Amino acid sequence: MDIVSPDKRSRMMAGIKGKDTKPEMVVRKLIHGMGFRFRLHRRDLPGSPDLVFPRLRKVIFVHGCFWHRHPGCRFAYTPKSNAEFWLTKLEGNMRRDAAVQDALAALGWDVMVVWECEAANVAELAKKIRVFLSAESLP
Repeated sequence: MDIVSPDKRSRMMAGIKGKDTKPEMVVRKLIHGMGFRFRLHRRDLPGSPDLVFPRLRKVIFVHGCFWHRHPGCRFAYTPKSNAEFWLTKLEGNMRRDAAVQDALAALGWDVMVVWECEAANVAELAKKIRVFLSAESLP
């Protein structure tokens, strides 16, 4: 049973942002501080990646652990109320993410996913991102 009314829940869910989230802002600030420059949310690419590095042909998605089902993460839980709806919704998100990554790879782009929970450990995240952005693409 939900502890808030359906109208209030609807307003709460509608307020969830898709761009400029806190984890995304952490990643953007970190990468900018490393000296890399990027484009945001290029709509001409599949999935409209959060950060695009055109010269490097690399993209980064910053995914919320709940919405994109981060494997093994405590934030990737299934709500107890209306569970069937949520499973369908969240599994659809995962299928769409896989299709977007495949489409980008087919176009010659390297893809990295940064999970919301990874943004808490900035030092580890910086290492991971530096390796991704510095590595040469494999043929």
